[in-house]
Amino acid sequence: MKLQRAFGFGKTKDFDPFLLLDDFRNDNPEDYIAGFPWHPHRGIETITYVLAGSVEHCDSLGNKGTMTAGDVQWMTAGSGILHQEMPKGDAQGRMHGFQLWANLPSSLKMTDPRYQDIPASAIPEVTDDDGTRVRIICGEFWGKRGPVEGVAADPSYLDISVAPGRRKRLKIETTRNAFAYVFAGSGSFQDSSEPRAVLTEQVAKPDAPPAYDVNNHSLVLFDRGDEIVVQAGGHGIRFLLVSGKPIEEPVAWYGPIVMNTEEQLRHAMAELQAGSFIKHR
Repeated sequence: MKLQRAFGFGKTKDFDPFLLLDDFRNDNPEDYIAGFPWHPHRGIETITYVLAGSVEHCDSLGNKGTMTAGDVQWMTAGSGILHQEMPKGDAQGRMHGFQLWANLPSSLKMTDPRYQDIPASAIPEVTDDDGTRVRIICGEFWGKRGPVEGVAADPSYLDISVAPGRRKRLKIETTRNAFAYVFAGSGSFQDSSEPRAVLTEQVAKPDAPPAYDVNNHSLVLFDRGDEIVVQAGGHGIRFLLVSGKPIEEPVAWYGPIVMNTEEQLRHAMAELQAGSFIKHR
């Protein structure tokens, strides 16, 4: 599966409580048809948001279904789950979506696994007077609340489109870590980090040159404050705006398993090998 990883190369402090963001966007079925075959997760939550094409999923709890354009799936892996996600392009062969990983605090690492499947029709969309559009996947924004509930990181997850040439102020909470991931158009953000280059996961190089403009596939981090300011470019800008309360706990991470200590990681891997990884069926 060829994808672009916005972050997730082991540096967790800046993005806490988030661990990883993947952008799987492709028009060539050969690059995505392999999908994500059966694999385990423990200690995290995964948030999948589909923009084009579809993703078929099933898991060790017996859940199965298909996400299509605009749908969201929020999976709490908790104590452990096995699942697979297999993408399929639309009529033109296009596939586009995102997967975000959110960490679980130590008190919830071994909680019961669960799914929240959210159809596109259940996600509120608000349009401001200046044409700014916001899809509210999680959290509260402009008087509307997203449908995803009971998530440990208490995140805000917004899909925001700002019209060409517009300048927009958007409120966020001061106690949160926040980032924006630009995936269409271009623009600039006030009081943010320099844009970070987004790497292709198959050929990721930590020393890749940075992107000097906030273009398609760029990631920016924000200082803690009560708002962000975005200036859209000539073709407008569309981005994910994600924030959450930092957990501020040690992170021990190996592949799809994220715990607090190396000992816990070794125990999880031993259970996986012994066939005792899954606690709930």
